[in-house]
Amino acid sequence: MTLDSGELLADAVYQRLLDRIFSGDLVPGAPLSVPALAADMDVSRSPVRESVQRLIYDGLAVHIPHAGAKVAQLDQESVFAVLQVREVLDGLAAREATLRARTSDVAALEALVARQEALLGEAPDPQREAALDLEFHTAIRALAANTALTDALHRLDAQAHLYRSALWSSQHNRELALREHRTILAAIDAGDAPTAQTAAAAHVAALTVRMRRWTADES
Repeated sequence: MTLDSGELLADAVYQRLLDRIFSGDLVPGAPLSVPALAADMDVSRSPVRESVQRLIYDGLAVHIPHAGAKVAQLDQESVFAVLQVREVLDGLAAREATLRARTSDVAALEALVARQEALLGEAPDPQREAALDLEFHTAIRALAANTALTDALHRLDAQAHLYRSALWSSQHNRELALREHRTILAAIDAGDAPTAQTAAAAHVAALTVRMRRWTADES
């Protein structure tokens, strides 16, 4: 991995570690040894050390005294608590996005939802489905143009990704998520900020209920 800018290299290393965590290559509890990771990625230790610190800040890693950093472990109730906060903040983001969205922004959101709908005919891919859901919400948050809100939601999403389930492997759940995304999009398109806020919050609340049901069914 060779990049001219140290800052760009650190960003690339951080993204690569994120990908490995979210894909399950680095499982919860896995050690994040700076020397080992630097050797594995063929980079110096500095960008790896910086990236591990960012993972700790994002709640994706923890530092254990005398043991070093490890990928964080998040239990079910912790994930539900994260989603509870997301319910409020994603609603706020949708409201603000509605007030700021231009016609071209609405078209971009429509393209994301259309892509999600087109993939319904393919076999479920939980990692892809979770990424599509995140991409849709990230676009809305960007339109909200509130850095504090975006940063908070970034950390919440990152933590929720630590808890991987088969929720997105269900065709029914995929269809429900698409329907909810379309409801949010319709409100944004209509310029109805209160309805967009309610729809976005309801979407996260519904995801939480579906996750609880899936957990109960599996136990």
